[in-house]
Amino acid sequence: MITAVDGLRLATIVSSRTTEIRNTYADAVVLEDPEQALSDPSIDVVVVATPNDSHFDLASRALAHGKHIVIDKPFARTSAEARELILRAKGRVLTVFHNRRWDSDFLTLRRLIDEGVLGDIRYFESHFDRFRPHVSTAWRERSGPATGIWYDLGSHLLDQALQLFGRPLGLVADLAARRDGATATDYFRVLLRYERLRVVLTGDALAPADDLRFVVHGTRASFVKHGMDAQEPYLKSGGRPSNPDYGIDPRPGRVVLPDGSGEDVISVRGNYRAFYEGLRDTLAGTAPLPVTAADALEVMDLLEASEESSRRGREIPL
Repeated sequence: MITAVDGLRLATIVSSRTTEIRNTYADAVVLEDPEQALSDPSIDVVVVATPNDSHFDLASRALAHGKHIVIDKPFARTSAEARELILRAKGRVLTVFHNRRWDSDFLTLRRLIDEGVLGDIRYFESHFDRFRPHVSTAWRERSGPATGIWYDLGSHLLDQALQLFGRPLGLVADLAARRDGATATDYFRVLLRYERLRVVLTGDALAPADDLRFVVHGTRASFVKHGMDAQEPYLKSGGRPSNPDYGIDPRPGRVVLPDGSGEDVISVRGNYRAFYEGLRDTLAGTAPLPVTAADALEVMDLLEASEESSRRGREIPL
């Protein structure tokens, strides 16, 4: 994403995979010690794209060197750590990579809501399901703070819901580790309660039929979407953001009217570059920050409230 945005230069990458990185990013310096990068006065922005338990330490060290910071979601292990980073920012730009605000399906749904096609939204169901029946050795699948799919995938779904509808009045959550050998959350179902709206966020690692994305009911029409945004798999397969087919969703959603008739909706092109374009413009003083630290902190608060709800087996008022 950084190399695809005019006005930004990928200067340095810190990684133990030095040979692989050099083969891919020949123009970047590759280091194994993060302190060498953090202390480099020519670097303006540090992107912390590391396991969740290192976010606070690396971001704190970068802020101590006066850098602007981008942190991968979730913000930190806890909301207390997130609040501490905000205090330490002291005028530096501090943001979190909630990139799925620029998913094709979410942008399309937002357009439909803004244009009034669906009417007043009364029910919103958002899925992030996968079929991964075997527990891996990856850090996300180990027990510990901010691991499991609630912090990994739930962060995205919470951020999208907050962007559309704001803070709920309360929430009820069911979080579980259901696979054989699982020690971290691999299932969640969270209900956000608003005055008349109900928002259901669900994720499941044991979902062979894993392609349902949105079910949205409004007073005028419903919107149903199958299939995940294509940007992440496109990039993993070697595609580039500069390619003309980047961000195109091959599976359009469908608007359904009360009489049962409906039509497919032309999808808005997804564009994760918009986050870094917005960051560039913020640093130039020409645009607001695309994701504020306050936005990301609210996601952390709801992640933790959901854990409390699941432990207690009751609604947590907000």
